[in-house]
Amino acid sequence: MRLAPYRAVLGLPGVRPLLVVAILARVPSVAAGVTLTLHVVFELHRGYFAAGLVGTASTVGAAIGAPLLGRLVDRRGLRPVLAICTVAEGVFWSVAGSLPYPVLLVLALVGGVLMLPVFSVVRQSLAALVPPAHRRPAYALDSMSVELSFMVGPALAVLLATSVSPHATMFAVGAGVVLSGTALFVFNPPVRSSDEESPADGVAPSRRSWLSARMVAILAIAVATTLVLGGTDVTVVAVLREAGQVSWTGLVLALWGVYSLVGGFVYGSLRRVPSPLMLLSVLAFGTLLVALAGPQWFLVALALIPAGALCAPALAAAADAVSHLAPPSVRGEAMGLHGSAITVGLALGAPLAGWVIDMTSPRWGFVATGAAGLLVALAVLPIYLIRRPPSTPTTPAQRTNEPSLAVSD
Repeated sequence: MRLAPYRAVLGLPGVRPLLVVAILARVPSVAAGVTLTLHVVFELHRGYFAAGLVGTASTVGAAIGAPLLGRLVDRRGLRPVLAICTVAEGVFWSVAGSLPYPVLLVLALVGGVLMLPVFSVVRQSLAALVPPAHRRPAYALDSMSVELSFMVGPALAVLLATSVSPHATMFAVGAGVVLSGTALFVFNPPVRSSDEESPADGVAPSRRSWLSARMVAILAIAVATTLVLGGTDVTVVAVLREAGQVSWTGLVLALWGVYSLVGGFVYGSLRRVPSPLMLLSVLAFGTLLVALAGPQWFLVALALIPAGALCAPALAAAADAVSHLAPPSVRGEAMGLHGSAITVGLALGAPLAGWVIDMTSPRWGFVATGAAGLLVALAVLPIYLIRRPPSTPTTPAQRTNEPSLAVSD
């Protein structure tokens, strides 16, 4: 396994502190969902459906807000957006614990729109700090940092909520978000490299010119990837609960996260890798096959290895493709759309798996989410089979920016 690609990326100015800030800044963001759920259920004495509506409102808001905030970053710079979102989230989390449920539901939507765009900003900054030839290991590191945040954030929120109170956890999440926004504001990572044109230097390209079929295909792949991941999360819990082994759920999900970390590390070190479409297809097929595993927790954990190892690579590949396809002057909006795609996929995966589980049995949750991923892969396959001939001679590095079924350098 080659470590040179990672050494090269981490040696670039600004990359290492950006990744450290990213891990810390994402923890409160990924802890927000479970914190709101625990507050609605245990302190407002509402059911899980009501809690789910609050989560859905926040998710819808985030999906709407991400490209809007990204466009604002492109036009006005990063710091004004960070200032607005940090203040807005600070206000929301400071009052959310005292609001009646109907008001909380509405403000969750507004808060989602103005959610601190940590995920999109980090990916946009990586594209500015890292040359195109080195972005694959950079986005692999980013995907691994996301995995770490998801392993730590919700667990910390549950621990604090159960040992202290959900109300106190809401204040802690708010404080973490404010500190994260402040740290990013002070650090102020670049959103464009010094040699990339900004909208102020010329006319920004029209959306039609860069939001091509290829870009839409990558966004669809991002939706399908997180749909599979969200559905798998719910299905693992349901399968182990049916088998009377729910106490092993945390370990199985933790191992799933470890598989993703290992897969992401290997992916970033390879010379040639499969296309995002191929990664999605194998991820979805591997998830479908988990349904064949026995009911024991260790069999489920073993069956998750192939699909789990492709989680981080699939996410990294989509982010890398977006960074190459989007012109620098609109990269913020493009990364915002990518963030929305990830959010939409997560929002769809859990209810899809849950509905199928309720209608049939837990194992069919793996089948449903895996099949959904394969259907999306089939839908975008024609775009990958049709390649536009370049109008001017291109270098090998430029040719790898075109979507392809083949592996890329």
